[in-house]
This record gives sequence, C-alpha cells and structure tokens, in this order.
Amino acid sequence: MKVVVVGGGASGMLCAIMLAQNGADVTLIEKNEKLGKKLFITGKGRCNLTNDCELNDFFQNIVTNSKFMTSALYGFTPKDTMDFFENNGVKLKVERGNRVFPQSDKSSDIIKCLERALKDYGVEVKLNTRVSDICVEDGKVCGVKTDADGKIAADKVVIATGGVSYQATGSTGDGYRWAKAVGHNVIEPRPALVPIILKEQYGLQGLSLKNVTASIIRDRKVFFSQFGEMLFTHNGASGPIILSLSSLINKHYSAGKFDGKYFLSIDLKPALNDETLQNRLIREFSQKSNTELKNILPALMPKSLISVVTKQSGVSERQVANGITKEQREKLAYTIKNLRFSIAGLENINAGIITSGGVDCKEVNPKDMMSKLINNLYFVGEVLDIDALTGGFNLQLAFSSAHQMSKSV
Repeated sequence: MKVVVVGGGASGMLCAIMLAQNGADVTLIEKNEKLGKKLFITGKGRCNLTNDCELNDFFQNIVTNSKFMTSALYGFTPKDTMDFFENNGVKLKVERGNRVFPQSDKSSDIIKCLERALKDYGVEVKLNTRVSDICVEDGKVCGVKTDADGKIAADKVVIATGGVSYQATGSTGDGYRWAKAVGHNVIEPRPALVPIILKEQYGLQGLSLKNVTASIIRDRKVFFSQFGEMLFTHNGASGPIILSLSSLINKHYSAGKFDGKYFLSIDLKPALNDETLQNRLIREFSQKSNTELKNILPALMPKSLISVVTKQSGVSERQVANGITKEQREKLAYTIKNLRFSIAGLENINAGIITSGGVDCKEVNPKDMMSKLINNLYFVGEVLDIDALTGGFNLQLAFSSAHQMSKSV
C-alpha cells in the first residue's frame, strides 16, 4: 500500500514511521529544506514532548475537542510516547508539572531520533518539495500534485501540515486550503498560547511574578483562572499562565479584538485569604506605624507594583501607616488580591505557539482520522481543530493522532 504523508513536523514524521512499521510504502513530503523546523523551537529549544500525567488530568488540559481525542489518547498515551523515544535512544527526564524533556535539553535530539527511524524503516523523504494539490477521483483520494514531480499516486494521503503559527517554519495553512477544496469546513484559526495585550501599561515591562493566580473576568464573573508564573511585556503580559488563559478566551476574540468588557485580574497573594491578608497588613502597619506605605508594601510585593496597587486602591503611597483607616486597609487588601487590567486583545496569530481552529473534527472519524467526506484522506496533528494548554499536551495530541491514523494500514 502506497501512502503519502504531507508535512514533516511532529505528527507527520511519527505517522510516517508507524505506517512504515505496519508495512506501508511511505513517502514523506516536506516543503522546507529540513524536517522538524517547528519542533526545533518547541519548548524554547528544549522540546517539551509530552506530559507524564494521568489521562484524566491530561483531558482537563485539552481546550478544544477533547472527546474527539479520547480513542487516540488511550491508543497512544504519554507513556507510549516516552517509551518510543527512550527505545529509540533518547534519554528523557520529567520536570515540574510532569513536563517531559530530552535529558540533553536539545530538541535536535528528538528530531534526529525521528530522522533515524524514518531511515531505518525505509521511508522516502522528499525535502524542498511543495504539494500544490490533493488529487481526488470519485470521492476517493488518489495522490498529490507537487511542483517538482507532478502527480505522485497514492492509496492514502495524510495531511500533517500544522496550523498558521510560526509561519517562518512552514506553517502557512496549506492543509486548510486543501481541506476546503475537497469540501471540508475549517474552523476559523485563532491565536492560541500567545501573550495578552493590555490597555494599561504602568511601565511594568520585564517584571516577573511567581506563585500568583491570574483570572479572566467579565461582568464580575470569573471565567478562567491559572496559578503559576507570568511576566509583563512591552504591551501586556506573557508567561505560562497567561499563555494558557489566552487559549481559554480566544473564542471570545472576534475580528481582532474583545468587546472591552474583559479584564485580567491578578491575585498577588493567593495563599492568603482576605482575613489573613488583613491581619498581615494590620501587623505591618502597627510595627511600622510612622512609615510611609511605599516603604511597607515591599514586604508584600515587588517595588515596581507599589504605585500600581496604590493607584488602583485609591490610597496614597505617601500615606503614613498610623493614618490609614480601616476602609483604606480593606481597599488595599482587595487590590492586592484583585489587581486589574483591561484586556485589549491577543498577540498576532503568528506569535502563537499553536493554532486554535482547523479542520472540523465533526467531519473526521476519530477511530482512524479519515475524512468523512473523502475516502482515504486523513488529517493528523495541529491541522485539526484540536488544541491544549502548555506543558507538552499539544505535541502529545500530534503523536496520538498520528498513531491513530497509522493503525488504518
């Protein structure tokens, strides 16, 4: 059986390897000059290739179409991913949050491992080759057209071209175009795992916060919350918890903007409830009764945040502790746990770690990733409308969907 896999990223390479293991004659086509260009920069070049958590926890981190991925994830679990790479010579390690990395901290080791396996199983790899079209006859795929070789006949074609994030790596939405051409619906691509743009700047660029809770609020209702690390950028906020929040709210993001009613709220002291924080302030004020507020608050927050907290609370930073009223103290405590910023938007989709949206999963069979519209046409990885939070979850979705497809041979 002749199978053509289009796209030499994470899902495409693993799919080609597993198809060849199952006895197929596989050709892997990649338009770049080398394989795995996006994989190379994953995890800041360290390649967070999966998350070693229980599957129940894994599903909690899938943002879009988790039910669709049920069979695939049970068929190829994070443990299976780890076993595959370790059995192929890559030593792994598990870090905080169950994140899995190569022990070398080099994404190139993951790519080399996949390249070796492709070679060992006899997969024909065509680099610098652009697919211009998917060939379909009588409702069934029959090959692909390339700029270099013309038509390449195939019994099955797998689209593994990714989304539209990090376009310099080759993710330019080709798979969406081909899917639409054969009648598929494509869910609007949106930025995911991107920095959030804030209206208020306050000169906080470069400030990093740890062990805080960031929440998205609209109409006084908390939509989503994340605990961990974040940092302020030149025009907003980024860091692990902010990137996750961007994926959770991007479906509320229309025509490149929000409706002006979304806020980012930061709890600087999530470990302290209101009463405990109030008592802490009372103690600090009594011990430093003749001290200005700006010289007391460094015990509770970074100095660069003091002017922001005092401005939002309405209490002057020059106020002396023994002159602070109960009402002012309560406003300060509230602001420390609810530092608020207006959300202006999300960074450009090209800045996203992954793309939200893609080929409509309702039109794809989760048992084998085959199109329900065109026989023997398959979609795997990020080209599908599946996405998850940070922590290795997205690469695992790519690997699991690739394995699920490979079982069809």
